[in-house]
Amino acid sequence: MKRVVGLLALTAIALLIHGYHPYAEDAEIYLPGVLKILDPGLFPLNASFFAEHAGHTLYPYLLAEFVRLSHISLPWTMLLWQLASLFLLLLGTFRLAASFFESTVARWAAVVLMACLLTLPIAGTALYVFDQYLNPRNLAAFAAMFALADVLRHRFVIATLWLIFAAAVHPLMASFAIAFCVWVAVLEPHRPRTTSLAAALLPFGLTFDPPPSAYHEVALRQRYFYLQRWEWYEWLGLIGPIILFWWLRRFARKRHLANVELVSRAMVPFISIGAIAALVLSIPPRFEALARLEPLRCLDIVYMVLIVIGGGLLGEHLLKNRAWRWLLLFVPLAAGMHVAQHQLFPASAHIEWPWAAPRNPWAQAFDWIRGNTPRDALFALNPDHMSLAGEDENGFRARAQRSMLADAVKDKGAASMFPPLSASWLEQVKAQSPWKSLQYDDFERLHQQYGVTWIVIEQPGLPTMGLFGLFCPYQNSAVRVCRIG
Repeated sequence: MKRVVGLLALTAIALLIHGYHPYAEDAEIYLPGVLKILDPGLFPLNASFFAEHAGHTLYPYLLAEFVRLSHISLPWTMLLWQLASLFLLLLGTFRLAASFFESTVARWAAVVLMACLLTLPIAGTALYVFDQYLNPRNLAAFAAMFALADVLRHRFVIATLWLIFAAAVHPLMASFAIAFCVWVAVLEPHRPRTTSLAAALLPFGLTFDPPPSAYHEVALRQRYFYLQRWEWYEWLGLIGPIILFWWLRRFARKRHLANVELVSRAMVPFISIGAIAALVLSIPPRFEALARLEPLRCLDIVYMVLIVIGGGLLGEHLLKNRAWRWLLLFVPLAAGMHVAQHQLFPASAHIEWPWAAPRNPWAQAFDWIRGNTPRDALFALNPDHMSLAGEDENGFRARAQRSMLADAVKDKGAASMFPPLSASWLEQVKAQSPWKSLQYDDFERLHQQYGVTWIVIEQPGLPTMGLFGLFCPYQNSAVRVCRIG
């Protein structure tokens, strides 16, 4: 009971540290799939940019079915699932730490360190350890922790079930957890085969047909696909864990930490093979379409395990039972992560509660659109709007629940993962570029070519828009929402 209370308290603290932004970043990819299941009348146009992701995971169906059965609204469901995922990740951290360390202090230190470092960026992969919004990666993350803990306990059937769940909600991220769990099992003397079953059941859903010619331009915009385009500090995020696990293997052997030694021994070739694969797939042009497999996203499980082992060692050898040492380490660390999240979403509330009106003007405009425009409306807005200062990466489809032309941020990710989308993505993005130079005739062209009926324009907008048939029923400090015709 004390453990549950402690984990619940750390869950609440972690939420306060890292915040909650339910419509941000990749929520733009995953949330529309849930909305479409709950209300098939939504997104009659251009749905393919999120439907491909939705079609390769059980995540949107699980979430939609929960809403239907529980009669809890989707915003509240997302918050509850985010908190549950966070709690389960911390519980999985405790269980994995228990596989490494005998002392309770070490186990709790691992959990506290994980709670503080949830939004730690993972080298050059465009990932965090755990996201500030609900998505399939968060579910796959806690499942991976449970699976590895069960592999170390030789509970291979249960580990396989966790891995099957992870593969069902996020096939790509689960593939790395499966590979590592199988590798750890292989390094054990008895080489059990049960865990390998999960690899056979992995629903990749990826095709390897030659991509359209437009795919090259899409792929080039995904910098993190290409190891040779990483910044020097991102390379440190790759090389550092290799060095640390090499040292940990030697340290663990001297201290008779058998499972720490086993996992550290497994990690060095695991990371190295991922790096080699990433380099091989990103250099020859004929492998360009395979770079989307993103081998270095294996670093997700690498970082999580490193946090668990590092936290445990800190607790056992440095923090011990000295409360002032815990406070001296974790309070500044938590404060630093908290400040970083405020800087990442400066125009939004740190925690966007379901009952609270947004303070971000872009989010306010998207909410107005959801309640005041036709469900079959097709919108055009700056293709780079999610990367604009003050927009805070709010997803238009996720929040406004309306169709839009392809954007240059998240739809680019869909096109990079599913090459057949690349041609239509490139065509639509170019049709809207350069956005800031478009005039009324250009919006009329978008209306004729694609059926665009509404636009969102950054303030101050076109000075003569009222003279050319643009009626703008909503505006705020950031944008105007205008109807064409």
